[in-house]
Amino acid sequence: VRVEEQITFNFLSERIDAVLSGFGIACVPEDTIREHVKSGKLMQILQDWCPAFPGYYLCYPSRKQHPPAFALMIDALRYPE
Repeated sequence: VRVEEQITFNFLSERIDAVLSGFGIACVPEDTIREHVKSGKLMQILQDWCPAFPGYYLCYPSRKQHPPAFALMIDALRYPE
């Protein structure tokens, strides 16, 4: 299949909104669309072509102490519910 057009987005939410509006397909983290898949609004395709998603990476400057809010964010990403 030849694709003639390509749309670029700055935010993941915009990419998901475009797919929900019928603009095509997108490669997005599964956890960001789980509810849309459960409700039947979206379906997964091309699973054999998608790499496994091991998780998020957070890069930040090394410091001995971080602000409490930053430490909470790190813990939330490290230990999701």
